[in-house]
Amino acid sequence: MVVLSAEQVRAWDRFTIEQKPIASIDLMENAATACIKWLEANNLIAQQQFYIFCGKGNNGGEGLAIARLLQAFNRPVDVFILETGQLGSPDFQQNLHRLHTLPVNLHYIQESSPLPVIPEQGLIIDALLGTGLNRPAEGRLAALIAHLNQAPNPIISIDLPSGLFADRSTLPAPCIKAAVTLSFQCYKTALLLAENASYYGLPVILDIGLEARFLATILPAYEMLEESIARAILQPRPAHAHKGNFGHALLLAGSSGKMGAAILAAKACLRAGTGLLTTLVPESEAQVLPIALPESMTLFYKKQVPEVVGTDLEKFKTIGMGPGLGKDPIARELVAHFIQGSRKPLVLDADALNILAGSPALLEALPPFSILTPHPKEFDRLCPGAVNDFDRINAAARLAIRYQVIVVLKGHHSFIAMPGGRAWFNTSGNAAMAKAGSGDVLTGLLTGLLARGYTPEQAALLGVYLHGICGEIASRKWGMEAVLASDLIDSIGPAFLSLSAV
Repeated sequence: MVVLSAEQVRAWDRFTIEQKPIASIDLMENAATACIKWLEANNLIAQQQFYIFCGKGNNGGEGLAIARLLQAFNRPVDVFILETGQLGSPDFQQNLHRLHTLPVNLHYIQESSPLPVIPEQGLIIDALLGTGLNRPAEGRLAALIAHLNQAPNPIISIDLPSGLFADRSTLPAPCIKAAVTLSFQCYKTALLLAENASYYGLPVILDIGLEARFLATILPAYEMLEESIARAILQPRPAHAHKGNFGHALLLAGSSGKMGAAILAAKACLRAGTGLLTTLVPESEAQVLPIALPESMTLFYKKQVPEVVGTDLEKFKTIGMGPGLGKDPIARELVAHFIQGSRKPLVLDADALNILAGSPALLEALPPFSILTPHPKEFDRLCPGAVNDFDRINAAARLAIRYQVIVVLKGHHSFIAMPGGRAWFNTSGNAAMAKAGSGDVLTGLLTGLLARGYTPEQAALLGVYLHGICGEIASRKWGMEAVLASDLIDSIGPAFLSLSAV
């Protein structure tokens, strides 16, 4: 599935109307019918009362069509039309004409009239604006949005919650707070960002029959990372292989009091399939790794980079850095040493990113196609100036292109920006993963996949998707609240199995 801008969606509508061909009023009917089918499938048609709020554009026309279809179920429907002093769009007017012949209560919200009182048992359907927003809601519209948000009734928004911009930040402008958003054909960027989560609620994408050939004529804004992509990337292990065929990874992680992060990353790296792993840790913590994870070899540092590491980086297929590392001078020296001395893609997370943020020259020195995995605060240190999630994803895309690196901006729908300009939103995972250590597991996964022989682009896409699947598997076993980062590691094997199952 692709993620399109509001203008691309409108162009898709036009293409469908011209190429199928289909009348725009019939396309609107398809959208309304898809909404009704969703309401019916979710046992919501039996609501005692529907209150549908319509603007006078095509989103309002969809609301009118929904009202007519609901009336066919003999449900009581009240429609409230926000007056603007102008005629509605042609399709709005046609649907309004169709509705006049039915026993549906029509109300017109005039500039001077009081806002309607809504009984508590009703279900509100928001069809005021959809993707037709071109400026922040204000005046009477803003007052109506605030009024609906104050009502105890659940709200279902059609296409987008009214007041929500599809392609830029809405904050701090007023916006409908929907429990569910029924959107059409594809995701819009606004439905994937955390800052909008309290507005769109549960996003549901409904197929309304837009012409698929259109997608071959455009470059999507973004793409969705789905199971089919991860399955296509996954490579079986050859039957006659040995450990040397699956690479040797080096992991720089851990410090006093933070060795748990090193253990999590190292164990995830091995679970990801690397043949050999060496973990570089402080000499003061020399006893921790061999006991916690005997499968990993261990190197120690004290005051300087060990000679064996400093002169023989080529034996490592990749190097992962950052979990629990700290930012003391020795850690800074090690991170700089590996960035400047490596020619192969690296994986940088946590304190390695914080060290990177304080040294622009290191950014310039990163090997091409290195993978950076910041959470939003780490990203803000790397790229200061972002004030909202739209700023961050745009800055992440620019960062990836400028420095020819892969940026994984972590979140509910992690954003993966590639050096060539393509970018994905991840679809796997859940809130069970919002625990300390989850990012360390991702670092290990990515490092292990790179060492295993996947290309950096493959490792990033497969690793992020697998990481999310691990969260889903773990939450089914332990429950959303109880999942630990170590449970994600225990779910890596089942996650691989789920992707490889026929």
